[in-house]
Amino acid sequence: MNTILFDLDGTLLPVDLEEFTHAYFTLLSKKLSNHINPNKVPELIWASTKYMISNLDNNKINMEAFFEDFQTRIDNNLEELHPILNEFYKEDFKELKSIVYPNQLASEIITILKEKKYDIVLATNPLFPKQATHHRIEWAGLNKDDFKLITTYENTHFCKPNLEYYTEILELINRKNSDVMMIGNDVQEDIIASKLGIKTYLLNNYKIDRKKGNIVPDYEGSFEDLYEFVKELPSAAF
Repeated sequence: MNTILFDLDGTLLPVDLEEFTHAYFTLLSKKLSNHINPNKVPELIWASTKYMISNLDNNKINMEAFFEDFQTRIDNNLEELHPILNEFYKEDFKELKSIVYPNQLASEIITILKEKKYDIVLATNPLFPKQATHHRIEWAGLNKDDFKLITTYENTHFCKPNLEYYTEILELINRKNSDVMMIGNDVQEDIIASKLGIKTYLLNNYKIDRKKGNIVPDYEGSFEDLYEFVKELPSAAF
């Protein structure tokens, strides 16, 4: 094993997903209020996000799938909305930092793995643009340069929980399933990687389990357990 895949929200960045989602939509609805009825923004975004998640066309990146569907649901021209959305993710999105709960152990875990020469991938569900993902990395006390690959909706064609998402990561970093381990807090989105023969670690501080499918992690524990786990890992095998 030589590569570790990490989820972000609820894993490297402790966060109450329900609280974060509510605050995110409140902020985005306000930003778009001069163009789209703010009461409809969450419904429209969710609908196009679901379409993006269901997309399995490997010729279409996630961003293209999202806006392809979003355009059919609004009367506005996308050329008019893109600058507003870009500004939102660059500036307004930073206001959400106040509702995340960074854990010092996250940076310590990453430091240990780097010292042991592991490649590290940020395998966060690519529902957001790069700018929003970089903000969340910073909130976690990490640096984007810590990662060999960061999945965003601009650079991937699939989303969790599709196994194609993990297959694409393996292709992008030129690794076999036996080379990597996936660490995350969501059974159906992160631990599903085990279906491809990838070793998995379920972080249970913000555990999400919809009780769908027979999905069992190879390892499970708290942030503190994970810290001890990575300390005991041998140096990466290349």
